[in-house]
Amino acid sequence: MDITTAGVIVAVGTFALGIVIDRLLLQHFGQRRLANAKSEAQRIISDAEEEARTVRRERIDRVEQELNERQRELDREADEGRRALRTTKDKLEYRRKKLSRRTERVNDREKAVISAGEALDALKAAAAQTQKDADKIRDEAAHLLQEVSARESRLELREEEAERLTEDARRKRDRLNTVIEEHVRKLEQISGLSQSEAHEALIQTLIDEAKLEAASLIKEIRDEAKLTANREARKVILNAIQRTAASHAIENTVSVVNIQSDEMKGRIIGREGRNIRAFEAATGIEVIVDDTPEAVILSGFNPVRREIARIALTKLIQDGRIHPARIEEVVQNTVAEVDEEIVEMGERTAIDLNLHGLDPGLTKMVGRMRYRTSYGQNLLSHSIETARIASLLAAELGLDSAVARRAGLLHDIGKVDEEDDENPHAIVGMEICRKYKESDVVCNAVGAHHDEIEMTNSISPLVQAADAMSGARPGARREALEAYIRRLEKLESLASSFDGVERVFAIQAGREIRVIVNHDLVSDSQAEMLALDISKRIQREMQYPGQIKVTVIREVRSVSYAK
Repeated sequence: MDITTAGVIVAVGTFALGIVIDRLLLQHFGQRRLANAKSEAQRIISDAEEEARTVRRERIDRVEQELNERQRELDREADEGRRALRTTKDKLEYRRKKLSRRTERVNDREKAVISAGEALDALKAAAAQTQKDADKIRDEAAHLLQEVSARESRLELREEEAERLTEDARRKRDRLNTVIEEHVRKLEQISGLSQSEAHEALIQTLIDEAKLEAASLIKEIRDEAKLTANREARKVILNAIQRTAASHAIENTVSVVNIQSDEMKGRIIGREGRNIRAFEAATGIEVIVDDTPEAVILSGFNPVRREIARIALTKLIQDGRIHPARIEEVVQNTVAEVDEEIVEMGERTAIDLNLHGLDPGLTKMVGRMRYRTSYGQNLLSHSIETARIASLLAAELGLDSAVARRAGLLHDIGKVDEEDDENPHAIVGMEICRKYKESDVVCNAVGAHHDEIEMTNSISPLVQAADAMSGARPGARREALEAYIRRLEKLESLASSFDGVERVFAIQAGREIRVIVNHDLVSDSQAEMLALDISKRIQREMQYPGQIKVTVIREVRSVSYAK
């Protein structure tokens, strides 16, 4: 019994202890869940508040936007209402004035009616008197009729006399016309001109006088305009040209490799031509072995490949071992050397022009310009000169000279690209600059220097002007001697075709012509018009780079001798 009771007591105690422990655990986990629930609720509340604030801001923005739109609509409606009100006021004012005028006319009519009534009474009184006067007038009219009959008889006599006088005047006018025609014929015989020719001569004289007056006026206006603008523009351009200097190389489509003896030609050709075929396959350049003594000609339009072929062939000749395997090895080594030289040339150019941040791919393309030509002018030299001229022009005008120098160097970069041969080189160059993350100013200057796109900044026209200066400078670009002589002869003959011109001299490599005129036939005002006419005719009939200056010289010499 005691044991059973003790067991029960232990069981009850254990159960009670379990209940207490369970309650404690439940309380602990409940507090944790409650804390988690509170934190989750707090987070949900924060998110809800944030979302509410966001929604509130969006609604406020949307309401403000709607209010602004409504305000603009109300403003427009108010403006339209004000305009309509002004129109209505104008119409009302017009109608008021019109009504006032009508009222005045009605008042005038009323006054006139009153006056007419008063006048009617006066007229009745005067009617009796008028009847008496009418009888008297009737008697006088009978007397006047008798006088009129007499006057009509005299008038008929005068009309007959007038007809005789008219006939005499007509005969005199006919005789006068005959005399005038006779005088005109005599004047035509004396002067040697018909009446229409004399009329045209008079008109031509008036036209010449008007031209002289116009020439004087043009000269005054031109001198006034050139007084300031031409002086400053000339100063800027001359400073830019005089302060730049660059060497210019002329490239050809062939390269010549000198050899020690003609026996080397056979080794270059190889057995059954295998060496020359391997060399042409490796370089892409045609090798011409002809009767030229101690020389081999390399022909190709790609100047980089032609340079690689020239260096590789020179190495093979110096080494003496010429066979297909050796040719491929030397060509591969030469390609690597030329690539390094191209990169070095681009980096040296960037350093010389003080350009920073040039992309390596763009630097390599700049180096490749060394092996390109543009109308016989070395492309890299032309680009460097353009960059320097553009930089000097920008500095003179207070613009960013570094950006102008960068755009001037890259303006012909599109000529280096060998993949795109459909678009103009300016557009290709602009896309290349965009590819290498150049600024919008540089891209626009590159793309617009031949007017393919619209200029959007102040640097673009400077680059275009610098490009024209570099290309149009005498001696910059190669020109066939015959074409050059023909152009000068045409220039001189064109200027000599004008009346009053005695001698014409083309100077400055055709950049200027000096026209010497006869001072007896050409006046100072006519000399101004003559220079303008010659320049216009040159523009119409000739093609030339840059501009041609026309100088008309009129000289008067007075000579006397003392005895």
